[in-house]
Amino acid sequence: MTFLPALDAAMIDLDGTMVDTLPDFAVAIGLMLDELGRPAVTPAIVATMIGQGADHLVRAVLEHVAGGVAVDATFVAQGQQRFRQHYGEVNGRHAVVFPGVVGGLEALRRRGLRLACLTNKPTAFAEALLATTKLDGFFDIVRGGDAFLRIKPDPMPLVQTCEALGTLPARTLMVGDSSNDARAARAAGCPVVLATYGYNHGEPVREVDADGFFDSLADVSRLLDAKG
Repeated sequence: MTFLPALDAAMIDLDGTMVDTLPDFAVAIGLMLDELGRPAVTPAIVATMIGQGADHLVRAVLEHVAGGVAVDATFVAQGQQRFRQHYGEVNGRHAVVFPGVVGGLEALRRRGLRLACLTNKPTAFAEALLATTKLDGFFDIVRGGDAFLRIKPDPMPLVQTCEALGTLPARTLMVGDSSNDARAARAAGCPVVLATYGYNHGEPVREVDADGFFDSLADVSRLLDAKG
């Protein structure tokens, strides 16, 4: 593990890091595919496509069921609209907070860190999910992908969230579960640690360039106390 600097704040991803939202995504995708007359996909397939926003998820799923070929843009847009409708209806209904998340957030707060929830999920969906799971009270700021011109893995969301927190990137930890989080953090100049239990597009997360890994969010505060 890389030595982590003194910190003033942390930006924490939502899907796959704090909340297992795969069940919600799978239900909404299933309803969308059924309406479009397309075959169903397994939750395991959906898990490999989570992390780059809802529009990317829908496009990736439709291309998958089409045999890997590009899909007409109008049809994709139709799918995206139907997915957003269904996801709004099921958001938080089947999702589960990962073990250790509440204790981990409490420990980070006790360290005096300002906390932001930073996700590629649309802000309204993120705020609703945090309220449903009773995690909303931990965060000074909640920012979704629609709050920025570009989403993770672009560094823009991290840089602008640091500005909103009033902290320097070098003193603001990115806590996520995927290469998107790590790549964005590296480009923004933020230290980054990753969950071992998240989605990461179906790829081994420990192969990602990060400063550390954790099996429970409750372990993050202890990582900050480690000396390397």
